[in-house]
Amino acid sequence: MPLNLPRSSPARRPEALAGLAIQAEGLVKRFGSTVALNSLDLQVQEGTVFAMLGPNGAGKTTTIEIMEGILPPTSGEVRYRGEPWGARFREEAGILFQKTALQDFLSVRQSVALFRGLYERGLEVDEVLKMCALEKLAGRDNRKLSGGQQQRLLLAIALVNDPKVLFLDEPTTGLDPQARRNFWELVESIKARRKTIILTTHYMEEAQLLCDEIAIMDRGRIIAQGAPQQLLREHFSEVLLELPRQEFPEGARRLPLKLIDASDRVEISTHDLDGTLRALIAAQVPLRNLRIRPANLEDLFLDLTGKELRA
Repeated sequence: MPLNLPRSSPARRPEALAGLAIQAEGLVKRFGSTVALNSLDLQVQEGTVFAMLGPNGAGKTTTIEIMEGILPPTSGEVRYRGEPWGARFREEAGILFQKTALQDFLSVRQSVALFRGLYERGLEVDEVLKMCALEKLAGRDNRKLSGGQQQRLLLAIALVNDPKVLFLDEPTTGLDPQARRNFWELVESIKARRKTIILTTHYMEEAQLLCDEIAIMDRGRIIAQGAPQQLLREHFSEVLLELPRQEFPEGARRLPLKLIDASDRVEISTHDLDGTLRALIAAQVPLRNLRIRPANLEDLFLDLTGKELRA
């Protein structure tokens, strides 16, 4: 796949960049008058799982397509393992696109073998089939796979060259919970091989479970980046109480509590759990369906990007 990135300066290898798989500096991307990326800086450490999160239109797809070498930036630079992008990246990268059309009338094995033939070096077809739990489906027409099976096939195709860096663009969208968890297990097994994985996803549970580091994007910028638990500690010191909306009387809204309205429930954020429970009991709020939990990535995401619907 040809790379359309602008010509870069000679490779720099300062000690500060040791261990970086990908580094992006000052990325700007304009589509006419629309600014999709606005001076974005990003670093991905080798051997980590890195997730990019953000609402629709935040710039995730634009960023990952520039990192993959598919889309040229308007300005800025992306480097792979300290070097300008080129033949080394093409040989060492694997990509599972959000949408992929495969050649009709090919079996699973033939589909993997077709893509394996595009690389000088890589894994044996049988090894890739086994890695992605496709041995029993090797002879099946790729058009007759379920959603989860097809995603495993596309992952196998992305792995045929034994890549050092793997891009997964919303890989579990549309999968049922069982297929999604099966795919997570495959990603964990790839992670154990010390691959660098760059993931975009709308599933907060997926990011929190799989990722060493996340970046939350909004309006073409990164607004938060770090390990999931680190970010949660930085932004939340409270616990959250959840009550069904129909069980939270209007009179209780006059209590001096930090209330967050959701569609079907009321959330209360508090530093003082005991005091909050006493106040609810005194206001005769029924607590039989009360749920107490720590903040999670979804809370962080909504806190930083807002709750309004994006186009």
